[in-house]
Amino acid sequence: MVRSLLSADDLTREDLFAILDRARVLKEAIKQRKTLDLLGNRVIGILFEKPSTRTRTSFESAILRLGGGTIYLAPNDLQIKRGEPIEDTGRMLGSYLDAVVARVYAHQTVEDFARYSGIPIINGLSDLEHPTQAICDLFTILETKGTVQGLTLTYIGDGNNVCHSLLLICALAGMHMRVACPEGYSPRADILDKANRTAEKTGARVQVLNSPGEAAEGADILYTDVWVSMGEEKEKEEKLNAFHGYQINADLLSLSSKEVLVMHCLPAHRGQEITAEVIEGPRSIVWQQAENKMHGAAGILDYFLS
Repeated sequence: MVRSLLSADDLTREDLFAILDRARVLKEAIKQRKTLDLLGNRVIGILFEKPSTRTRTSFESAILRLGGGTIYLAPNDLQIKRGEPIEDTGRMLGSYLDAVVARVYAHQTVEDFARYSGIPIINGLSDLEHPTQAICDLFTILETKGTVQGLTLTYIGDGNNVCHSLLLICALAGMHMRVACPEGYSPRADILDKANRTAEKTGARVQVLNSPGEAAEGADILYTDVWVSMGEEKEKEEKLNAFHGYQINADLLSLSSKEVLVMHCLPAHRGQEITAEVIEGPRSIVWQQAENKMHGAAGILDYFLS
C-alpha cells in the first residue's frame, strides 16, 4: 500500500523510531562515502511552490546519494500555473515519477496530490505542517542528548507549521514540549488536541504559555523560528511588534538547564528571534541541525520508498 508523509500525525511511534534509526545508519554510510543503491534508480520529483535552500538541497542530495534521480518541477513551468486541476497534474506525475517531495502554500495541495497521484508524496512544507523538519530535528536531539524520552523542548515564537509538526512529533516520541507565544499566535487548536491525545499515551506533556521565561525554565532544548514567514511580508511590522520580548538570548538561556541546547530551523534573523551571540555560541547546535536535514531526508526516503 502506498504511504505518504503529509503530516507528522501520519506516523506511528514505531514509524518514527524506525526512520530515526535509518537516518543514523545512513549518516554513517554517507560520511564514509559508501555507495548506496537503496532507491534503485527511482525518479523523484521535487515540486516547490516556495523558494528553499535547505529542504530542496537536502532532499536532492539525499536522493542522489541513495541511488535515485531527481527532476525539479518549477511551479512556473507547470500547467497548474495556467489553471490545470491538481487532480490532472497528480495523475500524470504519478505515471512518470516514483514519488514527489512537495513544498506548497496550501496543505490541501499535498493532500490532493496524494489522493490522485498513486505515489508517495512527502510534505516538504505546507501552511499547516513541516513534518520532515520535525523528524530531522528529533534526530539531531537524539544524536546530541542520547535520548528524547522525558526531555523538555521549549519553542519560543510563532505557533506556525514548524511548531505544529514539532508538537505532534515530540508528543509521539514521549518528549515534553512547551510553546511560548503572544496572544493570537498560538498553535491551532486541532493540532494541540492531536498532540495532547498522543501525549496521554506516551507520557509527554504539552503546554502553551505566554511567558518566554516561564517556558524556558529548566528546558533541555530552546527552539525558535523566524517571526515573519514567507508570504507574510505584509504583516511584518505587526508581527515584529507582537513578538517583542520573544527572543532567544543570553537571559533566556540562563533560565534553562545548564546543558541546554539551542536550535533554529533557519533562515535566522539575528537580532530578532535570536541573538548572534546565542546562535554562534557554544550551546548552539544549529549547524548540526541543518546538516541533519540531509541525513533525516535519507532516512525518510529509505523508509517510505525502499
